Amino acid sequence: MAAKAELERRVAAVRRFNRFYTSRIGVLHYLGSDFSLGEVRVLYELAHRPDPPTATELCGVLGVDAGYLSRLLRGFERRRLITRTRSDVDGRRSHLALTAAGRAAFAPLGARSHDEIAALLAPLAEPDRVRLVEAMATIEGILGGADRTPPFTLRPHRPGDMGWVVQRHGALYAEEFGWDERFEALVATIVARFIERYDPACERCWIAEKDGARIGSVFLVRRSRTAAQLRLLLVEPKARGLGVGTRLVAECERFGRERGYRTIVLWTQSVLLAARHIYEAAGYRLTRKERHTSFGHDLVGETWEKRL
Repeated sequence: MAAKAELERRVAAVRRFNRFYTSRIGVLHYLGSDFSLGEVRVLYELAHRPDPPTATELCGVLGVDAGYLSRLLRGFERRRLITRTRSDVDGRRSHLALTAAGRAAFAPLGARSHDEIAALLAPLAEPDRVRLVEAMATIEGILGGADRTPPFTLRPHRPGDMGWVVQRHGALYAEEFGWDERFEALVATIVARFIERYDPACERCWIAEKDGARIGSVFLVRRSRTAAQLRLLLVEPKARGLGVGTRLVAECERFGRERGYRTIVLWTQSVLLAARHIYEAAGYRLTRKERHTSFGHDLVGETWEKRL
């Protein structure tokens, strides 16, 4: 009896938290939109998954009935919000993707969700923000199972990060490519300009962490009203193979779409093979090459671009 009573108290505590959190993050606000909560969830997955999923994959991720999902997808097709592309591997399956109209329909929903979470975090002191995000990661890890616990986390920049970005770029590129201190000076200039002109409405820096240690970084900065630039992608050698670089690039694209950018551009060097592989796999297109002498070496600079 005592064990049953304790279970009931815990059930009540979880339900109380669910009601509280649902209210705080504004889930019920979507009831007044043109989409149901289920439709919003499906649109979110289609907007943020790096590769177009199949309906079966969506069912697994969302934990919904196949018939229910099928009805939602048919509704999206009638409204021309999604497309289906037959799989090259299995002709019985199709990959789902948002159309331009679908991305336009989701954009205000994604921006609204971002702004509501930002407003939730804004009044908190930085230590409380850290505790909150860590507590959420704990919940996700426990309920998702050990196999779903993320090997690393992403967070916005905070004091001390910019010095780390400059130092690690200088040290790693000197060690791996023999670039001299002029590269570190360039990174310092980029970082200083980012901080001086930082506009959180349209720019971001993400720091990847594992076990409390920084393992990666990336910046997305504004170039024009419709174009953003991806800068300073870095992954520590000990963290390579975990998907850090791919996740950082995907996060730039997610934020770029939410903020209404149509294009992301980046500048890299032909010798940076790992980074080039990430960009190519993410759908970036090489648009320009130019030879130059920088950082003590003859290099080939490359401009890559992706339409969002």
